[in-house]
Amino acid sequence: MAGTSEAVPRRAVHSTGQRGSPRAVLVVMCAGYFLVLLDVTIVNVALPQIGSGLGTDVGGLQWVVDGYALALAALMLTSGTAGDLYGHKRVVLSGLVVFGAGSLACGLAPGVGALVAARVVQGIGAALLLPGTLALIGRAFPDGAGQARAIGIWAGIGSLALPAGPLLGGALTEAFGWRAIFLLNVPIVCAALVCTAGLVRESREARTGRLDLPGLLLGSLLLLTTTYAFIEGGRTGPGSPAVLTAVVLAVLALSALVVAELRRGDDAMLPPALLRRPAFGAANVVAGIMNLGTLGMLFVLMLFLQSVQHRSSLLAGLAVVPLFAPLAVMAPFGGRITSRVGSRLPAAAGLVLAAIGLALLLRAAPHCGYPVLLPAFLLWGIGLGLLTPAVVAAAIAAVPGERSGLASAVNNTARQTSGAIGIAVAGAVTGPPGDTARFVRGFHTVALGSACLYLAAAALALTLLPGALLPRDD
Repeated sequence: MAGTSEAVPRRAVHSTGQRGSPRAVLVVMCAGYFLVLLDVTIVNVALPQIGSGLGTDVGGLQWVVDGYALALAALMLTSGTAGDLYGHKRVVLSGLVVFGAGSLACGLAPGVGALVAARVVQGIGAALLLPGTLALIGRAFPDGAGQARAIGIWAGIGSLALPAGPLLGGALTEAFGWRAIFLLNVPIVCAALVCTAGLVRESREARTGRLDLPGLLLGSLLLLTTTYAFIEGGRTGPGSPAVLTAVVLAVLALSALVVAELRRGDDAMLPPALLRRPAFGAANVVAGIMNLGTLGMLFVLMLFLQSVQHRSSLLAGLAVVPLFAPLAVMAPFGGRITSRVGSRLPAAAGLVLAAIGLALLLRAAPHCGYPVLLPAFLLWGIGLGLLTPAVVAAAIAAVPGERSGLASAVNNTARQTSGAIGIAVAGAVTGPPGDTARFVRGFHTVALGSACLYLAAAALALTLLPGALLPRDD
C-alpha cells in the first residue's frame, strides 16, 4: 500500500514566488479555468448543428462531448502529480498550448471521427491546465479562510464561462456555424499564455517520485470501456456482444489497476492513504455526484430545447442563462460562507436546492412554456453555486499542503469521470430526440434519478464533510 504523503522523500518545499501579487495570480489562473469551462457549454449548445453538419447520431454526439471529458478525467491525476514534481507553471503552459492546438483541429475537422480525436487532444490540454490553476492558487493563499475565499472567486470567475458559453455558442453557431465555437479558443489561449508567462513564477513541491504510467494506462482503459458500454448499450442494447466485451474489459482493467496501484507504493497515481481520510473521500464522492447529474442532464436538456421544442441554438442558449448565471453569481458568495462555517452546510444546502430544481423538470413537456422551466433552472443553478466551492475547499483542506496538486486533481477527476459517465447514461436512457415520446420519458427519468442522487449526496455531506475549515497539516 502507498504510504502517507509525509513519508515521501523530499527536499525543501519550493514556495510560490509570484512576479505579480497573489490577486494577479488568482486572476490569471481563473482565466485558464474559464477557458476549460467555456468549451463545455459552448459545445453543448451546438450539438444539434454538429450532428446535422457531420451526419452523426446521438451516440456520435455523446463521443464528441465524452472524448473531451474522458481525456480530461484520465490524465487529471497524472498531470496534478506532474505539477507537484516538475512545476505547476510549466504544466499549465503546456496545457494551454495543447488545448489551443486541439481547438484549432476541432474547428477544421472534416468528419465526426476527426472531431472526436481533436476533442481528445483538447481534453489532454485541459487536464494539464486545470489542476495547476487550483494548485497555484492554493500556494498563493496558504491560510484556510483566505484560500476558501480565493477558491470561491476562482469558481465564480470560471463559472462566468457557463452563462457565456450558451450565449457565445448560440450567437457564433447562428452567425458562422459550429466550427467558430472551437476557433474562438485560439486567441484566448494566446492571451492566457502571455499572462501566465509574465505574472506567475514556477511553483513545485520538491518531492522525489515517478509518474504512475501503468496507473494512467489502466485507468484510461477503465474509463474508456465503461463509457463505451453505456453509449453502445443505448445504441444496440445491453446484451450486444460489443457491450458485453466492453464490460469484461472494464472489470479486467479495474482488477489490474488495483493490483498495480498497490505495488506502486508511494508512486501510486492515487495513494490509498488519502482515501482513508473521510472528509477527502466524501468531498470527492459528492463532487462526482454533482457532475454526474449536472452534465448528464445538461446533455439531454440542450437536445430537448432544440430538437424537441425546436428552439434555435441562440434561443436555447438564452434559455439556459438562468441556470448558469446564478452559479456564477453565487460561487463567490458560497466561498465566503464556506470560509466562515465550513463545507458541510453550504454543500448540503446546495445539493437540496439543486435536487428540487431537477425535480421540477418533471413538468417539462414538448409544448410547455418557458415559465415552466425557469424555476427549475434557477434553483438548480443557485444550488450548484453554493455546492461547488464547498466541495473543492473540503477536498483541498483535507490533505497536507504539499499534496495540493494531487488533491485538486483527484477532485476534478472525480467530477470529470462522473460527468462522462453521466452523459453516456443520460443519452442511453433518453435515446434519439426524433422519438419524442420516448425521449421525454427518458428526460424525466434522468431528472428524477439525478435529484435522488443529489439528496443522497446531501446526507453524505452532512455526515462526513467538516463543519469548519481546520488548518492543513503542511
